[in-house]
Amino acid sequence: MNPTLVFSLAFAIGIVAGLRSMTAPATVSWAAHLNWINLHASRLAFLGSIWTVVIITVLALAELVGDKLPNTASRTTPGPLLARMVTGGFSGFALCTAANQAAAIGAVLGAIGGIAGAFGGYHVRRFLTVGQGAPDFLIAVIEDIIAIAGGLFICSRI
Repeated sequence: MNPTLVFSLAFAIGIVAGLRSMTAPATVSWAAHLNWINLHASRLAFLGSIWTVVIITVLALAELVGDKLPNTASRTTPGPLLARMVTGGFSGFALCTAANQAAAIGAVLGAIGGIAGAFGGYHVRRFLTVGQGAPDFLIAVIEDIIAIAGGLFICSRI
C-alpha cells in the first residue's frame, strides 16, 4: 500500500481521536476484530480479541455520554489533550503496523492528528454553539457521528 496514503490515514485517525479520544482505538479494534486490518502476526493482535473490542467500546460509549455532561473538562486542557495524543498515536501506530509501514511515523502522525482534531473540533463546536446559537447537545451528537463514521471509514481504507 502507498506509504503516503497510509501516513495520511494515520494522521486522520488521530483527528478522530482529537474529536473523541476513545473512538479512534475502538474503531481500530473493531477493524482488527472484523479482519478489515491484519494485526494477527503483530504485538497488537490483542486489539482484535472480543474482550478488547468490548472493553474499548464500553469506554468509547462512556466517553460519548460523558462529553454531554456540563462538568466535562475541555478537550484542549492538558489532561484530555494528552489522552487524545496518546490514543491518536496508538491508533496511527496500529494502522501503520497493519499496512506494513513505519509504525513510529504513524504514531507521531496520529499524535499530531490528535492535537489538530482536538483544537479543530473545539473551535468548530464553539463557533456553531456560541457564534451561531446551535444547541450544544445537537452539535455534540453530530460530532459523535462524524467521529464514529470517520474512524470506520479510515480503518476500512487500510
